[in-house]
Amino acid sequence: MVPTLSLTAQPDAEPSSNAIYERIRHDILSGVLEANERLKVSALAKQLDSSTNPVREALQQLRGEGLVLFTPNQGARVRPIDMEFVRDVAEVGYLLEPYLLELFVETVSDEDIAELERIQDEIEALNFKDKAEHTRLNNIFHESMYERHYNRVAFNVWKQHREVMGSISTRIPIAIGRQESILKEHRALIEAIRKQDVATAVSVLKQHIGDAGRHLVDQLRIKQTRATRGANE
Repeated sequence: MVPTLSLTAQPDAEPSSNAIYERIRHDILSGVLEANERLKVSALAKQLDSSTNPVREALQQLRGEGLVLFTPNQGARVRPIDMEFVRDVAEVGYLLEPYLLELFVETVSDEDIAELERIQDEIEALNFKDKAEHTRLNNIFHESMYERHYNRVAFNVWKQHREVMGSISTRIPIAIGRQESILKEHRALIEAIRKQDVATAVSVLKQHIGDAGRHLVDQLRIKQTRATRGANE
């Protein structure tokens, strides 16, 4: 849930450091703050009705997540969401999700299976007609399998990177063939989990994550090619 803090000064008490971090992060991921846009501490502090220290702390935290870049003598700017960045974020998911999934498969209950099927039914009923809603449901599908894992550090790192991937996904079209694969892969994953077949579940998940990452990179490449072509015409 994103705080209701906006980039318009409010007459209330100074917002918390976490609220400022969440607001700037949200505006980067949603595209309100565009790629390579300068992030001036004083200007952001004024817009957010804050002192400069919480803004500096937020930018450093976002730097750690890879969403903000610092250049000597130029300060902070929004990192472009390019193919290299998407590849790196996708690889984090590829490494972490199988680890988080294993415990779920080993301890799954009938209620857990029913919840996954309920979410998947919603995803299929939506049938990609609303990208933002599909992303929300897809995140819930995956998070429901990992949220009770004892390793909260791994879960939180995964969740941060998942939010980045989800934000990118809402701005890029999903190819028809990829749409069909997503639905089949989810169903295959549910079936492997139902059987408590850890090896098959991990195999299906790795294919699912790998294909998703490659699809995003391919779509970004197409978008970049079209933009370059348009600029040259």
